[in-house]
Amino acid sequence: MLSSDSFERDERGRPGFVVRELDLADEATAAAVHRVGRHAYAVEADLIDFDGIPALRESLEEMRSQPLRWIGAITDDGRIAAFVAWQLLASEGALDIDRVCVDPTWFRRGLASQLLGHLMTDLVPSGPVLVSTGADNLPAVALYERLGFSRMGTIEPAPGLRLAQFQLIRD
Repeated sequence: MLSSDSFERDERGRPGFVVRELDLADEATAAAVHRVGRHAYAVEADLIDFDGIPALRESLEEMRSQPLRWIGAITDDGRIAAFVAWQLLASEGALDIDRVCVDPTWFRRGLASQLLGHLMTDLVPSGPVLVSTGADNLPAVALYERLGFSRMGTIEPAPGLRLAQFQLIRD
């Protein structure tokens, strides 16, 4: 277990969450992560008006083959409500956040902030952090700006897909 968070209810009676590492070698865990990612990326596809997001189209096996580490927010009944996937870029000494996904059922509960905070404070507490999101995904853009990231630019890796690139410089 990566966190001491508990399953206590919040002030509105909503369930609390535990943050823990996710093992995608486990079939049920991998399937749940894949499902959450598909639901989250479907919402992003609508926000940015682009349904060709690569992660939205990848198979379970393609997702599992990525050289990423995974942490998730787990509900008190054992469901994955959100996850973050990342890798350390040895050549740059940077934390590269590859995916931040929250199941739409759990939107607006601070799960992305909680997971990113845990990752950047407890797991990888120093060095630069890189992340990108759909340029028109305003909730994600606002999240990264609120966390202190600076927008480094916008790229178009595929026709119709504009990505905002962010960086956070840390000691």
